[in-house]
Amino acid sequence: MRTTNFLLIIVVVTVYAIGVPATGCGDSMGTQLWNTTGANGWEPIKNINDKHIQELGDWAVLEFSKHVNCLLKFNKVVSGRQQLMSGMNYELIIDVTHFEGKDRKYKAELHEQELTKKRQLLSFMMVN
Repeated sequence: MRTTNFLLIIVVVTVYAIGVPATGCGDSMGTQLWNTTGANGWEPIKNINDKHIQELGDWAVLEFSKHVNCLLKFNKVVSGRQQLMSGMNYELIIDVTHFEGKDRKYKAELHEQELTKKRQLLSFMMVN
């Protein structure tokens, strides 16, 4: 009886794993939630090498990596904009290295409320 139950569980888990699509390195997470093409209060980040900005980029890569089926290594934030809106919205262009050694750029959109120490990754997608 125990063997039968164990085999049934293995079959169910296998069927579930096959049926659930994995997100890959080139896939996007989320959708662009705001229009960043116009000004709308967006300003360029003046010091892109600021420790906090680089930490946000590293956090975004780690957060995205929790949801994908590949390894990404944070290199640096190369450009970005910010918008003050009940916290701070960020649009960061991040240079990462894929597990196969290729460097790529991703755009991360995130919201941070520094006082409450809350961060939310809204979208993460590969850019050219």
